[in-house]
Amino acid sequence: MNTLAVVLEEPHRLALRRLDLKPAGPDDVVVEVEWSGISTGTERLLWSGRMPPFPGMGYPLVPGYEAVGRVVEARGQGQARIGDRVFVPGSSNFIDARGLFGGSARTLITPGSRVVKLPDSLDDSGILLSLAATAQHAIAGDRFPDLIVGYGTLGRLLHRLVVANGAPAPTVWETNPARQDGVAVHPDDDPRRDYSCICDASGAVDLLDTLVGRLARSGEIVLAGFYEERLSFAFPFAFMKEARFRIAAEFRPDDLSTVIALIESGALALDGLITHRRDVSEAQEAYSTAFGDPACLKMILDWRNCT
Repeated sequence: MNTLAVVLEEPHRLALRRLDLKPAGPDDVVVEVEWSGISTGTERLLWSGRMPPFPGMGYPLVPGYEAVGRVVEARGQGQARIGDRVFVPGSSNFIDARGLFGGSARTLITPGSRVVKLPDSLDDSGILLSLAATAQHAIAGDRFPDLIVGYGTLGRLLHRLVVANGAPAPTVWETNPARQDGVAVHPDDDPRRDYSCICDASGAVDLLDTLVGRLARSGEIVLAGFYEERLSFAFPFAFMKEARFRIAAEFRPDDLSTVIALIESGALALDGLITHRRDVSEAQEAYSTAFGDPACLKMILDWRNCT
């Protein structure tokens, strides 16, 4: 079996080519992908070659960890899932390319335990489940954020999830006026310095001193972005604030279950977050737009017409 896939051959060089696949195992499902998302965080770092050393990292690789498609083949009890539309967080079943992420391909083979059936209300917006679960994981501490930094896709999902969980709507910072959308404010326009929990979704490496200065005593800073350089802060001020720092890592299955339940109940909406769509034949242009156009919140690739 083989598949058409997006392949990062090396930094700044992308190709759309066919890859052979390892045979499916007894617990695997085969998914025919309809849509996949482009991450402006990790995939931008992979594209630019600035991704920090990471287990399994290397080129060539198939990027992406946000895919939606139909189960077309399975064995044993998994046969009951054939025809289901599912979310797939990626695959590592490629030959001659790394599958550290592995979601940007027409056919994916992955353990059935890793795919999640989508609510009937979701079609291409199902690719947002990964980011939504990441946001849920970030807010799953002992307090909800009252300040979110960055109003991109992750920041918007954080904002929506805080409200969906019944907490007051947080303040949001965004320096790009085109992204403020009547919700976010520029940091210079916010005088407040008593936030109990600040969640950073910007990925900026030079913000910690600023954020510590906006904390209340014993406040918490949650690092929800992915940071390409070392982070540092001035200790004396953080010491006086008795600041706490928490890193939100990869989402867990229960985060995904929570998000799906919120979507099914109507408490969480995913509308308005996918701003750009391209056929997979336009992958090169799609990646350039996703990484270079500030108006692009989320770009998805449409695989339905490829052969």
